[in-house]
This record gives sequence, structure tokens and C-alpha cells, in this order.
Amino acid sequence: MLANLAFSLSLYSGQMCTTPQNLLIPRGGIATDAGPKSYDEVVADLAAAVDGLLGDDARASALLGAIVGPRVRERLEAAPGLGGVALASRAVTHPDFPDATVRTPLVVKADGARKFWEGADADAPYLSECFGPVSFAVAVDSAADAVALLRRTTRDKGAMTVGAYTTSPEVERLIEEACLEECAQLSLNLTSGVYVNQTAAFSDFHGTGGNPSANAALCDGAFVASRFRVVEVRRPA
Repeated sequence: MLANLAFSLSLYSGQMCTTPQNLLIPRGGIATDAGPKSYDEVVADLAAAVDGLLGDDARASALLGAIVGPRVRERLEAAPGLGGVALASRAVTHPDFPDATVRTPLVVKADGARKFWEGADADAPYLSECFGPVSFAVAVDSAADAVALLRRTTRDKGAMTVGAYTTSPEVERLIEEACLEECAQLSLNLTSGVYVNQTAAFSDFHGTGGNPSANAALCDGAFVASRFRVVEVRRPA
């Protein structure tokens, strides 16, 4: 799970529309095959997984690519002021393009208690898009709160994709219902070589047209059907 998430956070320096931004983690921690892990341990282990993936600059530069512009860099530089830094971003020297601006992901801790996001005037940083290599490790009080926050952010700002990890059929059903009702594509328990970033027309659904992140869908019936034509070949019997 951690290796999968680390790759998803790192690919193209978080500048994909499918890069995870909000990581909703139970405040009380999670159960794992190695025993229970607290919220802080989960976040620290994720940070270590990213560091392990990007420890070599040559490998890191190939995965990350360059920051696309000054506004992304400015958001990244301002993000440490949004909360406790769980994983600091660092500059990477590209072996072939030394003048390129390459940065590793930044992970900021955030409080996901309802009082910070439930009201109409809530301004928690994770309620808005922070395009670039910035993610928020949001501590939530329950699965129900996590799903409610997922609904709020998807309905208000949109979500191209949602990824979830759970061993509970009940929690899985809650998440699935939320994604169906809010029109967000859901990937469950990805742990190997398939990543939440990887959604493409005609292989996976990419953009439903049903929430603010995408006002059109690449794989709805109208998009596909209008591009097919019928050509006839006739022969006398």
C-alpha cells in the first residue's frame, strides 16, 4: 500500500489531474498485518516510502519530471505554512537538464475534525485544489466522517479519481455509495503495479462529467458512439 501511494504521489511531481491530494487517515490509526499503526506512524511510514523511492536523484528525476511553472513552485513553497510538515520537499538535480526545477513531494499534516470543514465558510486547506507536489495527511475521526468529507470535497471542488484502502465490507460499501452518488471514479486496495493515477479513455473511465473536476466524460456513450460510422459493401446475390 505504502509503495503504491508513494509512487502515485511522486509521478510527474504530483502534476497529474489524478494525483492524490487528500489522504484521509483514521485519527486512531489502522490495523495492519504487522499490528496496529497510529496515525503518526502511518504518515511517517508513507514519508519513508517516498524517501526510499526518490533517494537516488537520477531515479527521482525520471519519475518526477520538472515543475511546470512558477505558480506551482510558489504553492509548494507556501504549503509548509498550512500545517505540520510530515515530509519536506527537496530540490533534485536532473542529470541531463541541470537548470530544470525538480522537487520531491511535500506532505502536510491536517486536522479533519468536522468543525474544520463542515460549515459553509470553512477554509481548511484541503477543501481546495493545491495543484502540484503537495498532499495533506488528514486525520479523520471515523469512516463516516471520512466519507462525509469525501462527499463535500467532491461535490464542491470535484474529484477525477478516488482511491480507498479498507478491509471492511461495510466501509467499502459506504465509499462506493458516496462515489456513485457524487460521480467519482473509485479504485479500491491498489497495492501492485496499478496506480490510481492511471486512468485513460477506453481502458479506464477518466472523468465522469458528473462533478466539478470534469464537465465532460471521455467514455460516455455520446463521446464514443458519435465517432463510429457505418460503411457498406454490397454485392449482388
